[in-house]
Amino acid sequence: MSNGVKYPDVEVTLTGRDGNAFAVLGAVSKALRRAGHKEAVKEFMTEAMGGDYNHLLVTAMSYVVVR
Repeated sequence: MSNGVKYPDVEVTLTGRDGNAFAVLGAVSKALRRAGHKEAVKEFMTEAMGGDYNHLLVTAMSYVVVR
């Protein structure tokens, strides 16, 4: 079930990892690239950096499946 996630084939585990913004941006970007969605990385980064930390997390969860 994708729940509106743009790339439901991409999963990122953020629980138990460094929770700073750069770590989240890097983990999601890396996962998108590895899954073959290189074209989505710039769009994700631009959108994710357009607000505060909560906006970053909401954006990440709208692009990939976050565990």
